[in-house]
Amino acid sequence: MISLKEKVGYGLGDMSSSMFWKIFGMYLLFFYTKVFGISPAAAGTMFLVTRIWDSVNDPVMGIIADRTQTRWGKYRPYLLWFAIPFAAIGVMTFCTPDFSENGKLIYAYMTYTLMMMVYTAVNVPYASLLGVMSADPGERNILASYRMFFAFIGSFITFMLLQPLVDFFAADGQQAMSDNSISSDPKGWALAVAVIGAICALLFFLCFKWTKERVKPIDEKKNDVSVKQDLKDLFRNAPWWILLASGLAALLFNAIRDGVALFYFADYIQLNYKMPYLGWTMATIYLLVGQAANMIGVALAAPLSNRFGKKKTYMAAMAIAAVLSMLFFTLTPNQIALILILQIFISICAGYVLPLLWSMYADIVDYQELKTGRRATGLIFSSSSMSQKMGWAFGGALTGWLLAAFGYNQDMTIQPDSAILGVRLMLSWLPAISCILAIVGMMFYPLSEKKVKEVTQELERRREASKHNS
Repeated sequence: MISLKEKVGYGLGDMSSSMFWKIFGMYLLFFYTKVFGISPAAAGTMFLVTRIWDSVNDPVMGIIADRTQTRWGKYRPYLLWFAIPFAAIGVMTFCTPDFSENGKLIYAYMTYTLMMMVYTAVNVPYASLLGVMSADPGERNILASYRMFFAFIGSFITFMLLQPLVDFFAADGQQAMSDNSISSDPKGWALAVAVIGAICALLFFLCFKWTKERVKPIDEKKNDVSVKQDLKDLFRNAPWWILLASGLAALLFNAIRDGVALFYFADYIQLNYKMPYLGWTMATIYLLVGQAANMIGVALAAPLSNRFGKKKTYMAAMAIAAVLSMLFFTLTPNQIALILILQIFISICAGYVLPLLWSMYADIVDYQELKTGRRATGLIFSSSSMSQKMGWAFGGALTGWLLAAFGYNQDMTIQPDSAILGVRLMLSWLPAISCILAIVGMMFYPLSEKKVKEVTQELERRREASKHNS
């Protein structure tokens, strides 16, 4: 049995990652357009190019991690080595040097690409830890739930702190407090991200200290197989392909909704409100409500999936999220209560799905080891990270491109009706379509609860036999 301290320690790793990930997903397009002065179309293209490149790095990092041998294990050392670079480069991403328009774009490409490479170097090994901390599928469900629960706590802290910190550090802080949006002062953004970056580094250190790697390959000699053979085995893994596609669609659903939320409140809702003392805008309250609801979904994931099965409950959650997302399109700016209610239930579904995806990738690691004798934990979990980034890549690019296609102009205070329509569609119908695609993909997923149990039992039998023969 894994101790509570270790479960919490594992969760702290994704708490750290999620704090920066949510800044990138929810605020970066807004930052690039409203603060740094890059057009939405240029920013959208940058997201696509840099994130596709970054996605390619994930399998490379997985292969490297699988072949790492240290006294701390294969995957934990990367939490120690990259904690400080993770925080430092994150701050660089939110600096605003006084360059020309092309110079700003080049700077954005360079810093964001470097940030995502460091994110990969720490997050792929961290994700792979789930596959080596326990061999028990039920325990993995619990670990995945702890991971996602703390991830959403990290997101909640980001949404709770970032906007007040930006306003606090901003030179125009007094003016920002009377506005209905977050300050656009560059100094405020850089210092706010620096505070959050310091917290992230500390959390990675604690995750490294409190976790342990336990699951070893049945045959250590199998670790000497070539990278080519590893990739060949992976590409023959049908459940991996199916989960990759379905997971990509689910993450695209999150990416589109997250990327357009600030625009939805700034340009469609236009409610001039800030909470007394805390200074939260309605957009921040919306995001905080969503993160709290995400945590409810995560808490439900392990008990419901252990009872009814991962596949069925995944599909049910996506179906509910699709219907509720469609309803979002009908809401008007004065229906704040309904907006928050729908956000709660959609976010519960989103929170429920994510830990299931990570737990399913651990099942696929076992399935591939049974078929090939090779435990390519890092490589397979890197594909999950890759699908996450691809979802955000296309989601971020689509958000920027569609804003431009619908006539959004970052220099205009009042946006045209076509731009407002586009923002509303990106918070309703487009996420709903992504949910439907995720359901269709999961219909073909072959690893039922019965099949996973059979695979686990056979691997345990082989491990025992290997111990007796050694």
